[in-house]
Amino acid sequence: MTDVTGLPPAPVVKRRGVMGWMLFDWAAQPFFTVVTTFIFGPYFISRMASDPATGQAAWGYGIAAGGLLIAVFSPLLGSIADQTGPRKPWIAFFAIIKILALCGLWFAAPGSNLVAVVAIFTLASVAAEFSIVFNDSMLLRLVPKSQIGRVSNLAWGLGYLGGMIVLIFIIGFLAASPETGKTLIGLDPLFGLDPLQGEDARASGPISALWYAVFILPMFLFTPDAGGRRALKGAVRDGLAELRSTLGEVRQRSGIFRFLIARMVYQDGVNALLALGGGFAAAMFSWSITEIGVYGIMLNVVAIFSCLYASRLDTQLGSKLVVMIAIMMLLIATLGIVSTGPGFTLFGALPFTGPDNGGLFGTPAEKAYITFGLLIGIAFGPVQASSRAYMARSVTEEESGRYFGIYALAGRATSFAAPFLVATVTALSGSARLGMATIILFFALGLIILWTTPYPADQPETRPVGMI
Repeated sequence: MTDVTGLPPAPVVKRRGVMGWMLFDWAAQPFFTVVTTFIFGPYFISRMASDPATGQAAWGYGIAAGGLLIAVFSPLLGSIADQTGPRKPWIAFFAIIKILALCGLWFAAPGSNLVAVVAIFTLASVAAEFSIVFNDSMLLRLVPKSQIGRVSNLAWGLGYLGGMIVLIFIIGFLAASPETGKTLIGLDPLFGLDPLQGEDARASGPISALWYAVFILPMFLFTPDAGGRRALKGAVRDGLAELRSTLGEVRQRSGIFRFLIARMVYQDGVNALLALGGGFAAAMFSWSITEIGVYGIMLNVVAIFSCLYASRLDTQLGSKLVVMIAIMMLLIATLGIVSTGPGFTLFGALPFTGPDNGGLFGTPAEKAYITFGLLIGIAFGPVQASSRAYMARSVTEEESGRYFGIYALAGRATSFAAPFLVATVTALSGSARLGMATIILFFALGLIILWTTPYPADQPETRPVGMI
């Protein structure tokens, strides 16, 4: 029996095994939500550095360095994983590194050495991404290929929900206004955290570490893993040989090669927007942690519902169409946020004269920025979840480890390029807005390449966009 892709279905796995796999996204997402994007990243950019432009440049270079490490080692680790068999030991190894690094962010007080803080964050980021390589490669063992898009999007939505819960906890119970000393809901911050020392933002690291440590346990307990354990030395030798073979092989599989190139380009834009967007807004409008946190909650709410809808749309229309729609939305949204500033939007074509009403997001310009931001929230989950499904539908279970390693390479091979370009243009021009505008180029080029890519990507000819 085969599914709609013409390939044999995955073995039947108990529901708790699938849920355990999905909870990995729930466990992992708070790092990206509260550390990278909405709490620690903006704190680093707007309060740790001497000025926002310097902070954005330093943060961007740190992300670029992490992306380079991920690009170099992800394919090798994927090939070694195929040789060793089980994925869980690798996930556990990198989980320990990630947890320790996140705990280290607590020491990032104002005035701390920027290079040291960025290095700790980069270590956490690299460990997080390596874990994702091994977790993603398990998907083909769990559900039939016809259901991969649904499960992938649901898992991503679950991840956004987890990230939002942690974000709500931080701004509701930890992040206090420097002026009033009270949190968003009028409480004194728990544990006596001092907002003037950035302790509310610094706590996001240990909190994300604890959340990750607890909620990856169901995956370890209930999700089936590959068998056939081999000695590491032989696996590394054969993995290196297999990687060389795979890199040659993928160039002969033109559809997969084209998809990987497309993803390499548009994912660069996604990574840069995810890492730098929150800090850009915080610096431009002088948002507090509370305001940037509320903004993050709004984006996560729309992201959850977007992923739920995309889980059905992916099954009905195919992963390619979902990804293309999401990229177009991200392109429009990025153009919108870089065209908006205090007192204007659309590069000044629409000026605002209304006063600041004194509340959250009190100016018309801030409301316009949030409108474009919500469009990002709608697209962020589906562009990544359906890309994962696109890849999974295009390879076999036996080659999943090495191809998801290449997939991670495609997502990170030039992932230093977008943050590096943003950081460099920002540093040379002194304009964070001009630096952020370079992200638009990555979405536009990625969309053009994806347009002519077959779906599934292992098909020999180009098919209509949504056809399975």
